[in-house]
Amino acid sequence: MNELVVLQKIAGWEKLKALVLDSVSSPITKRVYNMALDEFLAWFQQAPRPGFTKATVSAWRVSLEDRGLGSSSIIIRMSAIRKLAAEAGDNGLLAPELAAGIARVRSAKSVGIRVGNWLSVRQAQSLLNAPDIGTVRGLRDRAILAVLLGCGLRRSEVAALTFTHIQQRDGRWCIFDLRGKHGRIRTAPMPAWVKVAIDAWTSAAGVANGHIFRSLNRADRISGERLGEKVVWQMLQQYAEAVGLPGIAPHDLRRTCAKLCRAAGGELEQIQLLLGHASVQTTERYLGTKQDLVHAPNDAIKLRVAV
Repeated sequence: MNELVVLQKIAGWEKLKALVLDSVSSPITKRVYNMALDEFLAWFQQAPRPGFTKATVSAWRVSLEDRGLGSSSIIIRMSAIRKLAAEAGDNGLLAPELAAGIARVRSAKSVGIRVGNWLSVRQAQSLLNAPDIGTVRGLRDRAILAVLLGCGLRRSEVAALTFTHIQQRDGRWCIFDLRGKHGRIRTAPMPAWVKVAIDAWTSAAGVANGHIFRSLNRADRISGERLGEKVVWQMLQQYAEAVGLPGIAPHDLRRTCAKLCRAAGGELEQIQLLLGHASVQTTERYLGTKQDLVHAPNDAIKLRVAV
C-alpha cells in the first residue's frame, strides 16, 4: 500500500491538508496551497504511483513543466508539496527519509522578472463591452470587469467587496478600507464609469447591502450571499475568449490597470498606493518598466558645467 493512501487512511487527506494550511498565515498563500494540494491529489489518483516519494514528486514537477506552467506557478506548487511532506513527517505520518527525499526535489528556476499580460486601451474596452448588458448577469459581469480594470483589485478583493466599502471621500467615490495582501489596508479611488457599472448591476439585481457581487442561477436570479473567487476567473475566461484574448487572468487586468494609469501620466507612487504594493519595485514589475537609456529622464536637468 503506498504511503499517500496510508496517510489518507490514518489521518484523512483533509486533516493532513489542514496541517499545511494552518502552518501559513497569509490568506492568499492558504488559498494557493489549497489549490495546489488538491491539484496534486487529483494527478496522483489518475494513474498508479510508486507512493508519496521523491520519485513521485519529481514526476509531478515534470508534469507541471509539460503543461507549460511558468516558473512562479511551479515554484508555488512545489512549495506546497514540500510543506505537505514536512508536516506529514513532523506528525509521524511519513517516514523521515521519505520527507527528506521530497525536500530535495528541485523546483523550477526563477529566471528574471515574471512576465504578465497587459491589455491595450482598445483591448480593455472590447473586454468591457463583451457582456450582454441586456441581462442581469451581463450587468454583473460588466461591473466586475470594470472594477478589475478601473480599480486594480485582486479577484479575492472583488469577491469580498461590500457596500460599506463604497464611500465618498474628497468629493469622489472610493473603495474605502480595502483589506488586501498581508492584511494591508488601502483606499482605491473609483473612476466614475466604474461606479456607473456597479450602480447598473445593483439596481437591476435589487441588491443594496452586504456583498456587492452575488451568484446567479440560470434564471438570472440571485442564489447566494456572495460571489466565489473561482466564478470571477471563469467569467473572465468566457469573455476573454469571445474577444480574442484567450489566457487572460484576473491579475492581468490588475496589471493593465497599472499600465493604463501610467500611460495616462499617473505617478508611480500613486499607482503603488492604488494597488496596495509594499514596495515601488513590485509596482515597477507590474508596469513592465525598463530603463530607457535613449530618452533618459535626467537629460531634462538643464544644468551647465563651465569648461
